[in-house]
Amino acid sequence: MSQSIRPPRHRQAVVPGFDPLEQPVVPTEALPPLLTSSTELGFICSAFSRPVEWQVEPVFRDSFQAEYRHQDGVTQAAVLFPLVERPAGLHVLFTRRASHLYNHAGQISFPGGRIEVFDHDAIAAALRETNEEIGVPPEFIRLIGTQPAYLTSTRFTMTPIIGVIRPGFTINADPTEVAEVFEVPLAVLMDTSRHRLHRAQLPSGGHRLYFSITWKSYFIWGATAALIRNFYHYLAAAQESADSSQ
Repeated sequence: MSQSIRPPRHRQAVVPGFDPLEQPVVPTEALPPLLTSSTELGFICSAFSRPVEWQVEPVFRDSFQAEYRHQDGVTQAAVLFPLVERPAGLHVLFTRRASHLYNHAGQISFPGGRIEVFDHDAIAAALRETNEEIGVPPEFIRLIGTQPAYLTSTRFTMTPIIGVIRPGFTINADPTEVAEVFEVPLAVLMDTSRHRLHRAQLPSGGHRLYFSITWKSYFIWGATAALIRNFYHYLAAAQESADSSQ
């Protein structure tokens, strides 16, 4: 059984003068809901086992361009998008990063990090980082597939590795990196009525857009929310493809 560290409600560590919870929300087009069956593990595994024609989140289309990964000043990283089977349905496991970290301190993230020179590929990096951060070894993770890398505002490219954590795992979080480990139902994350698009004005005069998802005391935003949004688009396209083939 997984373990969870549950501190009182918190506000995330942010850049001085910028609070992601307080930035104005802008209207977005309503998206069709997924069928309950489309958030089940069998459907997801089937979707990743065949070609699916789909498009990334249009708000961040430029951030998913593969050529960004090899630009100067860009750090390549990989994260595990960890699915967990529970009696009530699939959940997704998240970490809250320690508040003293230099990058993305206090933010809610997927397990993962920088792709090191000794990592064979993004998958190896995501598995290694997951083991280091939350103590789940690779043998407890069944890989399902990958999705396009996302270029963050801090010049990291995050390649999401989709995987399911096998039953019997335990959590042993590294307190130097992780302040909390928790789970959110996948159905909640795939409910686009919960997705909010924010527009933040920048000191330079420009603006920044980002999605957020609120669940209980947790505010998921930025790159993590963008990858969740992309996962919705993939499942929606797979659902449409399955319907048209029947």
